[in-house]
Amino acid sequence: MKCQGKYERDARSQGFERIAGVDEVGRGALFGPVFAAAVILSPDRPIRGLRDSKLLDAERREVLAVRIRERAVAWSVGAADAFEIDRINILQASRLAMRRAVEKLNPTADYLLIDAVTVDLPLTQCALIHGDALSQCIAAASILAKVERDACMRQWDLVFPHYGLKNHKGYSTDEHWKALETHGPTPMHRFSFWPVREHSPQTVWTGYPRQGDLFGSEPSRDREEAVAQEAVAQEAACTQ
Repeated sequence: MKCQGKYERDARSQGFERIAGVDEVGRGALFGPVFAAAVILSPDRPIRGLRDSKLLDAERREVLAVRIRERAVAWSVGAADAFEIDRINILQASRLAMRRAVEKLNPTADYLLIDAVTVDLPLTQCALIHGDALSQCIAAASILAKVERDACMRQWDLVFPHYGLKNHKGYSTDEHWKALETHGPTPMHRFSFWPVREHSPQTVWTGYPRQGDLFGSEPSRDREEAVAQEAVAQEAACTQ
């Protein structure tokens, strides 16, 4: 797969001007927020070497992140924290972080290219499987999101120095598992992920209460089903 500007050019040929690439990072981690970034690249200021952030070493990502911030028409970063992840699940939290990133763009986007999913915004958008390996603006978003999340994990490492967060960035590694076995989870771990529950002092973890449970009213089942069906339909289609 070649990371290129084909999808951005296709969108411009349809009359769109501000095409934003959107991607998330940290979906599989056991600790901390999921991060997302949105980037509108300038066709007049190309950036060489853009590709999926997972294929780049840390030093190269940092160099490219600086160039993206300098040359992009607009860029922004959003996140959803561990509490939101546990409450609405990691997929929906990832989509929420993406939406927050898109909403912060200035100037605003009129077309979205997103890695694998869609977001709940009234914008024309296209979900590309392996988008961070195919589209330059999605690759740029993946790089910014990764750099920002890694920096966040280094800061959390100062707060929780026994977990090795600066090394594994919250992902499931032998070092992280050993720390969980020795110290148990922190309040910033994702308790909806079974490896965290496995080492939690609580025998059973049933999740955070819904708002309806807190205030004595049940959420509408019909509404929940409608939202779920809408999400499925959005992810199955690529709006041209």
